[in-house]
Amino acid sequence: MSDKEYTGIDLFCGIGGFRLAMNDCHVECVFSSDNDKFAQQTYLANFNEIPTGDIKAVDAKDIPAFDILTAGFPCQPFSYAGEKKGFNDEIRGTLFFDICRILEYHKPPMVFLENVKGLKSHEKGKTLNTILNKLQDLGYFPHWKILSSLDYGLPQKRERWYCVAFREKVDFDFPDPIEKHPVLRDIVDLNDNNPALKLSQFELDRIDYHFSVAQKGDRVQHDNSKYKPNTKKGKYGIFSYQKPDGSLRFHVGDSAKTQIQEAFYSCLDTYASTIIANRTPKLWDIRRKLSVLEAQRLQGFPDNFVFPVSNAQAYHQLGNSVSVPIIKLIMKDMIDTYKNKILK
Repeated sequence: MSDKEYTGIDLFCGIGGFRLAMNDCHVECVFSSDNDKFAQQTYLANFNEIPTGDIKAVDAKDIPAFDILTAGFPCQPFSYAGEKKGFNDEIRGTLFFDICRILEYHKPPMVFLENVKGLKSHEKGKTLNTILNKLQDLGYFPHWKILSSLDYGLPQKRERWYCVAFREKVDFDFPDPIEKHPVLRDIVDLNDNNPALKLSQFELDRIDYHFSVAQKGDRVQHDNSKYKPNTKKGKYGIFSYQKPDGSLRFHVGDSAKTQIQEAFYSCLDTYASTIIANRTPKLWDIRRKLSVLEAQRLQGFPDNFVFPVSNAQAYHQLGNSVSVPIIKLIMKDMIDTYKNKILK
């Protein structure tokens, strides 16, 4: 007999961060979709299911009935060329449109969306207003907040937009932050000496140079003669600065702090910068980048999670994923809120 209380669908599922939360919250996933062939391979290896490809080719009526729609949807630029023609015209051509047509057909009681922090300010807030207004137009009451994974059990400052919506007006509170911030030392294997993880000699040399000349709080200028004079690096120079938390930041800029960050190195006793698809966190004190296992811990994936793809693909997939612990906490609170409403 199944212990599942609800059903859900996993749109733009990637490698299954939302799916892990569903499993933890007793939600049976009845449909998944992602058109990335490498993400499909990883999803299959862990959930014994190949996600359906392009969601645009899927008719809403062919998706089984469900209680919860989850989606870490790509935020494609919204076009406002036809804004006088109503919301459907504003979102048509974006992947959010596919979420809307599925919601319109199935009318599930709960919706859980995730996106980048920049959604809040995109097009001076107009994109976010379009999304919220469309959800309301479809009969939903949305609640949203910007939260950081650092406050929910992971040593990573990853700020994201989270939104839950119900078909009834309810009081919903996002989960409270966890008091203790973890650090990278909690997830790093200090015995991993894989040479493939080592920082380049160029990086090591300039890290060593910083610490050979810097006093506490010093902003160190590096040799910029290697860069063409007409480039920003050649014109303004490269500077390094160790932040109070121990991390080391390299930037292009001048003393007036008109700076462009060029590189960021964490250390064992602080947190990582946001892991993204083309950037794996690096640590100056152990002189290497994170391994795939450490990167999946950084996103809250269990150690037994399988990556049947290259390491490059695994890093890419983790960078595109949701942070699992915060998704689990929000989903649990969403379901509890729904339960309490229907029991009243």
